[in-house]
Amino acid sequence: MTDITVLGISGSLRAGSFNTALLRAARQLAPAGMTVELYEGLRDIPPYDGDTDTETPPEPVADLRRRISQADGVLFVTPEYNYSVPGVLKNAIDWASRPAGHSSLTHKPVAIMGASPGNFGAVRAQLALRQSFVWINARMVVQPEVMVFKAGERFDEHGTLTDTTTAALVRKLLDALATTIHTPAP
Repeated sequence: MTDITVLGISGSLRAGSFNTALLRAARQLAPAGMTVELYEGLRDIPPYDGDTDTETPPEPVADLRRRISQADGVLFVTPEYNYSVPGVLKNAIDWASRPAGHSSLTHKPVAIMGASPGNFGAVRAQLALRQSFVWINARMVVQPEVMVFKAGERFDEHGTLTDTTTAALVRKLLDALATTIHTPAP
């Protein structure tokens, strides 16, 4: 496999986030030749404002767009808030999706996974993200779906993934993302 870089973006700002822990696990589970870089600037991105979305957008936005453009693919890891995507993650995607049709996400291979302490593993948040990526025209990995339910039972007290079934699904998702990256865009 040719070396590829995947930008990993967790939609949670919480220090003890299961989703950020899942993203750290993805770094460890990545196939040979894949590097998963953790994006840590989500907190710094201002609310989307078309008036400031100019040729020189706010620096955190320029950095996000640059990092997505430079990556071969993006792995989004999302919690679920109120049956949907956390506002900070949706805001970052709104910024990254501009200019429409020519954004850093257009034709970019993307994959989604999520974790939740409840029984649904961020199912609805992942569905909402999938809908956004259809409009953005990203190259979405659709299977396997990685929905980590009852996340407190799958990570230890240090945030280390201990569940072998979840680890196997994460590996399969990263393999599928690598395949999408290596498949030319239509």
